[in-house]
Amino acid sequence: MQQYSVGLIGYGLGGSTFHAPIIATVPGLRLARIASRSAKPETRDVYPGVQLDETPQAMLDDPGIALIVVCTPNASHHALAKAALMAGKHVVVDKPFVLSSAEGDELVALARRQGVQLSVYQNRRWDGDFLTLRRTLASGELGTVHTYRAHFDRYAPQVKARWKEQPEPGAGVLWDLGSHLIDQALTLFGKPRAVTAHLSVQRDGAQVEDAFELMLDHGATRSVLHAGALVRSPGPRYQVHGTHGSFVKHGIDSQEEALKRGGRPGDAGWGQDVPADWANITTADGTHHTVETVPGAYQEFYRGMYRAIAEGAPVPVKAEDAVDVVRVIELALRSHRECRTVHFTEGEHHAG
Repeated sequence: MQQYSVGLIGYGLGGSTFHAPIIATVPGLRLARIASRSAKPETRDVYPGVQLDETPQAMLDDPGIALIVVCTPNASHHALAKAALMAGKHVVVDKPFVLSSAEGDELVALARRQGVQLSVYQNRRWDGDFLTLRRTLASGELGTVHTYRAHFDRYAPQVKARWKEQPEPGAGVLWDLGSHLIDQALTLFGKPRAVTAHLSVQRDGAQVEDAFELMLDHGATRSVLHAGALVRSPGPRYQVHGTHGSFVKHGIDSQEEALKRGGRPGDAGWGQDVPADWANITTADGTHHTVETVPGAYQEFYRGMYRAIAEGAPVPVKAEDAVDVVRVIELALRSHRECRTVHFTEGEHHAG
């Protein structure tokens, strides 16, 4: 099997928890360099042989690095991804890709000219609950979906001293959790015709929005996406209603907490859900049955990146899809600011 060396830019929570451990489990990929002031010498105990750099330049100049992963504060994504693409590297950018659809379009075009692969880490396409919902929709059991509700609620009353909660570009829950919810909705139902949004600040001392509700008009289907910071007792994660039945799912995928505890794909029980949180389906005749959750599988993203680099297969998340997510966020911000529904074509026109 061909081996490819990977350089990781950024080793905060995202890089150390969601990227490095996953990369390390994928055959054919080797974490070779980490550029971050957060990486400590003991990082080499976890990833033997890894080179620790204070800046990304060494991995950009290293001909042995095939893939560069950008996992830094959102405002730096565009410049770092552009530099990596210009260096002829394949690139993965952590969500939400970039902070404008124009920047995203520029990187897509640059990757095409350079002849390299570009993808965005939307790992929650591989949450077990979302995989289960996709399988259910593909079966046709729910019929034609008319209402899709997805929540990403948390109880985090204390504002933390981190960049995501500071008043700077790309901060706030819409860019963070919103990018996951929007990507999932677009994956299921495609680009919306229109976006309506309301953003709010729920916690004392918060300097950026920490809650939102979006409605995406897909035509026959409406997606309602919600995130809150003061939800002590969350309701269903998904409520999906169709002409033939309803799908209701509680609980959240287990992979994030497992990774924070030091777990990795391949561990016993990886990605599995507790039976109490399995989805309930109610059919048109009023009968109920539960559906066992498909195990979550974040590792499939980087397995897909390996195939894209080694075989020319499609990347696991198209950068063009990620640009659409950014465009929806732009429209949501505009909708909130102007207190109106904004049509998706307005964003396309604005992006030029």
